[in-house]
Amino acid sequence: MALRMWASSTANALRISTTNNIIAPSFSISRCFSTVIDGLKYASSHEWVKHEGSVATVGITDHAQDHLGEVVFVDLPDVGGSVSQGSSFGAVESVKATSDINCPISGEIVEVNTKLSETPGLINSSPYGDGWMIKVKPSSPSELESLMGSKEYTKFCEEEDSH
Repeated sequence: MALRMWASSTANALRISTTNNIIAPSFSISRCFSTVIDGLKYASSHEWVKHEGSVATVGITDHAQDHLGEVVFVDLPDVGGSVSQGSSFGAVESVKATSDINCPISGEIVEVNTKLSETPGLINSSPYGDGWMIKVKPSSPSELESLMGSKEYTKFCEEEDSH
């Protein structure tokens, strides 16, 4: 019983699932156990973007939230505003620091995740899901080509952490 409890708590700490008594990774494990999702694009400032149809969803990466620690406050812009690639659109405050959030693409903000004002910890628990920040109608979809894919971003994070 103690071994099963240890395995379960270890699986939780490593963010892997235990189903049917088989431990199977629910994501690819990188050097720091940060989740990096295939199909997303990543900025060197640790934001991700998922482009679907005419809208792109933006948030901060698992790697970024892990380095920030417990997120306690999020400052996001209003719907209707515009963002430029590489410029700040808001801030995340954690128990460790306050950090600007930069937009990986340019465009018009069409939706803001209002859940984050009441539950900023969603960024920690679900950075690629419920912790998304803004949705943007891209003005230059070609900017996505300048961003990193999952393999490049994983390598970038490993190199950054080694310094």
